[in-house]
Amino acid sequence: MTASTGALPADVTEAEDPAAPEGTESEGAEGEAVSAEEAAPVEAEPEAPVEAIEASQELVEGVGAKNETAGAVLQALNDAAIDFGMVRISLLDVLLVIGVILLVMTAAWMATRLSRSVIRRITRFDSTQQLLAEKLSTIAIWAFAFLVAIDMLGIDLTALAFFGGAFGLAIGFGLQKTFGNLISGILLLLDKSIKPGDVISVTDQAGNEAIGQIRKIGIRAISVITRDQTEHLIPNENLMINQVVNWSYSSKDVRVKAPVGVSYDSDLDLVSELLYKAAEDTPRVLERPNPRVNLMGFGDNSVDFELRFWIRDPEEGIANIRSDVYLRIWRLFKENEIEIPYPQRDLHLRSSKQLDQLVELMSAGKT
Repeated sequence: MTASTGALPADVTEAEDPAAPEGTESEGAEGEAVSAEEAAPVEAEPEAPVEAIEASQELVEGVGAKNETAGAVLQALNDAAIDFGMVRISLLDVLLVIGVILLVMTAAWMATRLSRSVIRRITRFDSTQQLLAEKLSTIAIWAFAFLVAIDMLGIDLTALAFFGGAFGLAIGFGLQKTFGNLISGILLLLDKSIKPGDVISVTDQAGNEAIGQIRKIGIRAISVITRDQTEHLIPNENLMINQVVNWSYSSKDVRVKAPVGVSYDSDLDLVSELLYKAAEDTPRVLERPNPRVNLMGFGDNSVDFELRFWIRDPEEGIANIRSDVYLRIWRLFKENEIEIPYPQRDLHLRSSKQLDQLVELMSAGKT
């Protein structure tokens, strides 16, 4: 029995001659033809710089589709670029950033003014709540404006990673106090310990204490105006960590003390009556709570009294109301012959032989 040979399949080809010249096609592992050029390794091309502002190219394409001249001008500005590592910044990028910043800042400023006017019309808020709402709305508006500017410019934040570390370090050290004062101002408004219109005591660099009224609470500091129209700017953080005397924290009623001394020969009942009258005759002194005259003690030179009275307008000054009361006391004492004594000292000399001789010589000289 003889073996019969069948026809080979159509997709089976003969083995390639190993001596075939270079450049001819060779059969791959799966039967596909791969050229020698394709089989050779291909060198990777260097990566192109990343566009920092993606909106620049979109602007060039959009304007160029409508106006060739304007598109050519924008393309020329876009071609004038400088590479910073893997980031490409063109002249068009700079102009676009400036324009968007001005636009967003103008819109944010107008939105801030509008929000303030709306908040001030809310009658249910007191002055402290209105100021707090204004601060929070301002922060929210500017944060939203920043995000809108980033979206409009199409900034690739990964391309700015080159500057991220240095910028974050600058924010951490340079603006640490600014953010601390901002948070402190918000906390002061939340607990209402310091609010516009309050009267507090401030101390200047020389250590002199003065009383002033808070005019406004800003992002960094509060503004305090004293009676001599000196404006003190006190960082918000200082009010959080230092002791502050707030004369009108819970109430504007302030008690003022006026100590005075009279001679031991004076009628003490009449002195008390005149002190009460001096308080009644001074316009800013309140009738309720009642003024009070206290006998504080018997001093070396005088009988010591203290007149205590109340006022409701500490922002108008405390030293001046005390001065008005003293002037009225002086006039009443003069009219009723009440003496305010001078300081007195009694000297006691011990007898000695030298002192006796000196007295004898002085007596002999007089005779």
